Amino acid sequence: LAGPISAPPVARGTSFLKDKMGQRVFAEGIRVLDNPLRKRGLGSRPFDAEGLQTTRRAVIDDGVLTTWFLDLAAARQLNLKPTGHAARGVSGPPSPTSSNLYLEKGKVSVEELIGDIESGLFVTDMIGHGVNGVTGDYSRGASGFWIEKGELAWPVSGITVAGNLKDMFLKMTPANDLQFKSSTNAPTVRIDGMTVAGS
Repeated sequence: LAGPISAPPVARGTSFLKDKMGQRVFAEGIRVLDNPLRKRGLGSRPFDAEGLQTTRRAVIDDGVLTTWFLDLAAARQLNLKPTGHAARGVSGPPSPTSSNLYLEKGKVSVEELIGDIESGLFVTDMIGHGVNGVTGDYSRGASGFWIEKGELAWPVSGITVAGNLKDMFLKMTPANDLQFKSSTNAPTVRIDGMTVAGS
């Protein structure tokens, strides 16, 4: 999500979400927040790399896209106000990025989330980076456990999961097990209708 809502690809027209501001892009009830003021957060900062004050923002609110990640240059290009998301490396100009980005926890347990899945995949590890930011097409290697009749049945590896992020976002159901371990966090998530390939 962070890449397609960063202002540079939006301004270039190379983000699959470029025309989706104010529209529902996630399932109803889904909230994604960016909180640069979270205590002990790995991405916490009171000011961004351009000296602008940061603030907690709902990036996705009830499934609706509410903001881009904007630095000063991108804000001027899009004729919008900067959002305090500028970050700077050791060289080069600043660019917009998230701080402490997370998907808000849902209302069901992991056991309830998988309990009615007749046949599916519980992913524990992802391999590679197969995301097309222009189209939203998604394909990555994965390993985890096969789900059979609502239970984790046996381990699997060397498989590929594929779909399109626009469809995946709309079919997403979060569990209630959110833990903050890095600067980007999410609870266990169920996504129906993805393609799974492998032997």
